[in-house]
Amino acid sequence: MAARKKAIDFEQSLQQLEALVTEMEKGELSLEDALKAFEQGIKLTRECQTRLADAEQKVQLLLEEQGQLQAVDFDDGDAEQP
Repeated sequence: MAARKKAIDFEQSLQQLEALVTEMEKGELSLEDALKAFEQGIKLTRECQTRLADAEQKVQLLLEEQGQLQAVDFDDGDAEQP
């Protein structure tokens, strides 16, 4: 259940980040509000990066075989599965 909550939190953080970027791109925020939005965006970015790094580590652990990692190309849907 904790993994599901982290996934939801990641999605929410990403949506919040996208909303902040959209708002900032409009160019209508005061300097103070833009700085606050930028600070919040940095925080959200770091949270997302941490969650992605955790997910990557879990994938690497799952792919580990006999002490070695197998490289798997996620982009190639036709690749043979190990």
